[in-house]
Amino acid sequence: MASIVLRIRLTSGDHLDVSYEEPDAADEDEVVAHAVAVLAGEAGMLQCRHGDRLLVLYARGVAAIEIAPRGAVL
Repeated sequence: MASIVLRIRLTSGDHLDVSYEEPDAADEDEVVAHAVAVLAGEAGMLQCRHGDRLLVLYARGVAAIEIAPRGAVL
């Protein structure tokens, strides 16, 4: 299982750091590719964690995504 941390910049200007795991992925590059593909898809929903909370991220509210280790820290 590989996981990544994403800093999500919302269309409102706020940001939030979430973690995303992909059980079938071998490395972080696959997880990044999958997360971007899901958000670019028609449904555009990604199940993530924010601390202990499970959340669903909808692409229509996302303005930008930054991938750790550049800035997102949980």
